[in-house]
Amino acid sequence: MLPGCPGRCSSWLAVTKLRLPSSTQARSYAISVKPGKILPGKQLPRVFKDKKAFQYNWYTKILQCSTTAPLVFLHHTDFSAQRLIKLRRDILVAANKSAPPSLASPNPSAVPAKPPPQPTLTVIRTSIFGAALRDFPGVNLEDADKMIGSTTGNFAVLTLPSFDPPQLNAILRALERGVPPRPPKTPEQIQKELDEKNADPATPGRRVKRVRQTLVPDLKLVGALIDGRVFLPQGVKEVSNLPSLDTLRAQIVGLLSAPAAQIAGVLSQASGGKLARALEGLKKGLEEDAAGFSTDTPPTF
Repeated sequence: MLPGCPGRCSSWLAVTKLRLPSSTQARSYAISVKPGKILPGKQLPRVFKDKKAFQYNWYTKILQCSTTAPLVFLHHTDFSAQRLIKLRRDILVAANKSAPPSLASPNPSAVPAKPPPQPTLTVIRTSIFGAALRDFPGVNLEDADKMIGSTTGNFAVLTLPSFDPPQLNAILRALERGVPPRPPKTPEQIQKELDEKNADPATPGRRVKRVRQTLVPDLKLVGALIDGRVFLPQGVKEVSNLPSLDTLRAQIVGLLSAPAAQIAGVLSQASGGKLARALEGLKKGLEEDAAGFSTDTPPTF
């Protein structure tokens, strides 16, 4: 009936495909530490405005905290708002359990007047954070590129109040318990998902009933930035197994005072009558050696 229908339909489909909303297309970025392309008419260095300027300054302050405390990079997937709130709560509980008692007051068990600083988990915008990381001095961008690699998606940074390896270890263990790693998908599961995706609808022409997807969160340790140095996940775990700074100071003091303590112990043992007996024993030993030497030596004429 309509001779021009095939052409019109094809053109209509082409226009409809071009007009798809951007929300239907998945967009994921990585934290890029490489300088961007210089476009004509753009000034360098790049100047952010409004919301981007606020985020850039915020991320710069977060990076400045890494000079005195670890800054941990995390990659998260399929986290709901409630699940993210629970993750922050688990981090605070682990940090408070591993925190040493305060010695500022005579009673360490007393509640301090000012609460101590707490770790902060911040979900970042990768493009703006990458620009702040590139402009931050003292960071080896090559190591940062190895740490992040080509990982795309959602990132978060965990800011700790101070460098305390036991506290870092407790937080990492809490993250592993709270968000266990996903088991790899079997070939049967992958094939089943592909078949369900490509299957024909049960009732053509009718809108498919929307089903709420069950989110299975996933959290991975990407690395850390400690005092300007970039640590990969294995290096972060090795750092977390170190003793606290107070324990290291006590060990250093013990090593330095060990020789003096040994000398003092020898002198205390040799004091008084023990010193006289020690000298008497040394005298007898010398006399016996002299007598043995005189008997063994043949006479000379």
